[in-house]
Amino acid sequence: MLLTPLDGITLQTKIAANAHAMKRWLGKAEVVLGNHSDRLNAINIFPVADGDTGTNLYLTVRAAASAFDESEAPDAAHDVGAVLSKAGQAAMEQARGNSGTLFAVFLCAAAEPLAGKSRLSAPLLATALNRAQIRAWSALSEPVAGTMLSVLEAAAHAAQRVDAEQDGDDSNHALGLSLDAVVDAAYQAVLRTEDELVQLQEAHVVDAGGVGMLLVLDCLRSAVLGEELQDELLDDLHGYKLQDPHIHEHMPADDGVEVMCTISLSPLNAAILRQRLDEMGDSVIMSQVGGAQAHADDEESTMEASYRWRVHVHVPDPAPAVELIRSLGDPTDIAVSQLALPRHDTDQPRHDY
Repeated sequence: MLLTPLDGITLQTKIAANAHAMKRWLGKAEVVLGNHSDRLNAINIFPVADGDTGTNLYLTVRAAASAFDESEAPDAAHDVGAVLSKAGQAAMEQARGNSGTLFAVFLCAAAEPLAGKSRLSAPLLATALNRAQIRAWSALSEPVAGTMLSVLEAAAHAAQRVDAEQDGDDSNHALGLSLDAVVDAAYQAVLRTEDELVQLQEAHVVDAGGVGMLLVLDCLRSAVLGEELQDELLDDLHGYKLQDPHIHEHMPADDGVEVMCTISLSPLNAAILRQRLDEMGDSVIMSQVGGAQAHADDEESTMEASYRWRVHVHVPDPAPAVELIRSLGDPTDIAVSQLALPRHDTDQPRHDY
């Protein structure tokens, strides 16, 4: 926190950790990711060198930041969890790519322990980040260290450590210490990604998704503490200088496609879909969108719980994946994108089924 002397009096930077600060966080993250999307695209080579991580993160965060309107109920407007849950649902419905989907998972999960809370505190931040990192790791069928997942995990552990050191103190001072530690841990984790993944080590770059998560967390710190973004965090990241080349342009093209959709499934059918998609392709991500829904089973005339799922997979050919998905339910917003084509805006080439 900044301490500024003024006429012999020490002034403490005002901390705002309420629902309005959460909206300010997402708005700030949208602007920052928009400004950094080109550099994130430039170093995007994992899991495929398609140069779109920056674009995908920006578009997904933009969906989250645009989720609010003036018609919100007064109670919801002051509920930190409700604000983030609404943003997370919007992000999940419009998530793009691996990075965007994982950001949406992060936001939805972080919102859960904040439900009904009027302000963020250090203990709540630790709980929210831990819930988010666990959910993000479990959303992927084959999670990989050295990615956004590792950055989120490091941030969560830092928040837990500060909370333990401060003995559960819920003061603004403790929150400031926690946010500082979270961003520092995320930065150190980004630096480590280059050594954790062979592809990154060979290309001499850090992970694009990890940098994106670092930016998101620094935006949270900035929005809550009322301080400037720490642009110096990016100075020592390999491949991140403006004059550095677009690494992915020199990597082998991937001939596969990315398939995404939203679908309501029972837990059993969700497990079947995940297993079958694992057999067909890779980068399988499945995460719930909202709570349980009840529907009638026509054969047995009983009520069976189902859940809405956001589904993401990379496959050589979209047809078998789309056929499988449709055999298990009635998907919406099925989109198929070529992995080999960089997608720079909302008019990117996508095939809707």
